[in-house]
Amino acid sequence: MGPPAQGEGASNPLVALLPWVLIFVVIYFFMIRPQNKKTKEQKAFRQSIGKGDRIVTIGGVHGKIVETDETTVIIEVEGQNRLKIERSAISAENTAVAYPAEKK
Repeated sequence: MGPPAQGEGASNPLVALLPWVLIFVVIYFFMIRPQNKKTKEQKAFRQSIGKGDRIVTIGGVHGKIVETDETTVIIEVEGQNRLKIERSAISAENTAVAYPAEKK
């Protein structure tokens, strides 16, 4: 047997890099992209809520929005108490599920 022909002994750098590229693509489409999409949807939801909507905060407080500001909202909770909270603390809207007759 003689020496290897030209090109047989040298591995192609693209072939060595291909598994790493495939791993990154899989991670991007199954982890990074869905998380970014969820973050954008949550931000749009928080900006779309308005006066009269019933919400649940991240801490589990249920209330009805009585005033809105650019970054904060004032909610009315049981007993006619009012709380001023950040929009980022709002977790979900509760109007359509718990109070279907009050939906806008």
